[in-house]
Amino acid sequence: MNPELSQDLSLLHLILHASIPVQIVMALLLAASMMSWWFIFIKLFALRRTLRLTDRFEREFWAGGDINAMYQRVAAERESACEMERIFEAGFREFVKLRRQTGLSLNVIIDGTRRAMRATYQRELDALESHLSFLATVGSVSPYVGLFGTVWGIMIAFMGLSSVAQATLAQVAPGIAEALIATAMGLFAAIPAVVGYNRYTHDIDRLANRMESFMEEFSNILQRQTTKAA
Repeated sequence: MNPELSQDLSLLHLILHASIPVQIVMALLLAASMMSWWFIFIKLFALRRTLRLTDRFEREFWAGGDINAMYQRVAAERESACEMERIFEAGFREFVKLRRQTGLSLNVIIDGTRRAMRATYQRELDALESHLSFLATVGSVSPYVGLFGTVWGIMIAFMGLSSVAQATLAQVAPGIAEALIATAMGLFAAIPAVVGYNRYTHDIDRLANRMESFMEEFSNILQRQTTKAA
């Protein structure tokens, strides 16, 4: 192989000597990829913490301990509590507040408790799903952005041949190579984003199902306890 041709086709050389539009495309894809990895790792650690604290809370809750003591602990540690704990805290706080009001039926008290838990559930779910839309956007758009860079690079490469009497591989290869780098970078940005989005969406859906089940079961427990007390 011609050493001069090999040097011209080195990755760094192709990136540094690419046309300005292709360099802009590469820079955008690199920035999107770095942000995707940042969000992927942030979400990974956040979901691991959420799963660990949720498992701990469910073990504590279903162990049959004092609900009032559990509420006091969660209320004191609300900032560091998991999503299910905050749902529990919001529901029990509303339940206690409504029970102190005279003239309210059991159905009104339980409905108010469920609405309080549902509102907190929606806020916590929105927080869990933060940054997922960015991963979805990167996963769906990056290949097309890379394809734009590829099309532009190939177009420039062939336009450069218009003033050449006889085209050779050495003349057209650098332009095509830099164009294909843009496609590769688009896939490099898209694939981890899609994998991360699908994985975290699945994990969050499972957490959402657990939280919804807990809200229903906790509401039933409060209803039974109120009925017995009456």
